[in-house]
Amino acid sequence: MTDQLADHHWGVEFPAQAGELAAVRAQLDSWLARTGLNEDDRYDLLIAVNEAASNAVEHAYGPDRAGVVTIDADARPDGSVQVVVTDRGTWRVPPPALSTRGRGLLLMRENVDEVLVDRQPSGTTVTLVLARRHATRGTFNAAPPEPVVVTECEGWVEVVVLGDVPAHAAPAVRRRILTAARGGTVPIVVDLRALGERSDGLIRSLRPVAEAAAAAGNKVIVRAPVNGHARRALVAAGVDQVVDVVPHG
Repeated sequence: MTDQLADHHWGVEFPAQAGELAAVRAQLDSWLARTGLNEDDRYDLLIAVNEAASNAVEHAYGPDRAGVVTIDADARPDGSVQVVVTDRGTWRVPPPALSTRGRGLLLMRENVDEVLVDRQPSGTTVTLVLARRHATRGTFNAAPPEPVVVTECEGWVEVVVLGDVPAHAAPAVRRRILTAARGGTVPIVVDLRALGERSDGLIRSLRPVAEAAAAAGNKVIVRAPVNGHARRALVAAGVDQVVDVVPHG
């Protein structure tokens, strides 16, 4: 994997392999943070870029053909960020068993302001634009750092909640989980054994996460102490009806 970095531009070219995506996301997120983009907007953009790159990895090249994916990102003078994802393959329609991946384009359009897909015989280019947002759009940065730790495991994503997750943190927590879980297409396990008394943000984020997972044919598994406040909060909000709660502790 090769990448280029400048104050207003970031670019990378990497093999079209799923195992490369996590490192690419981390590098892009680091550059976006240095441009001053707030955490909510970074997660929105990363979800869209991840979907575009995943589509290129999965569908641009045949099983016996090596390929590369290129990502170029620019912080533009008007405050917007443009990311262009390019492959040099021939688009292959996924089989019915992979039809849930069709949600990728929907996720892109839900999370950024402009999406342009240009499919040519020489390859596919996806252009994503995140428009300039109000600086006060997200209040998550005022919350304690890292209320959740998201780890991408082999074939699933583990979410460990640490302490309080207040209501205003819900959008950022939701985006963080869905980014790692590729919009819900990867199974999710949420560990609430260390959840603090302030749990509104976590509870609010779990329902849309569960809905996204269900649309992809997956379930969210939640580990919660049998008689703890986390389980009571899940039941009170009705979230226990859309996730699988596993007794723990």
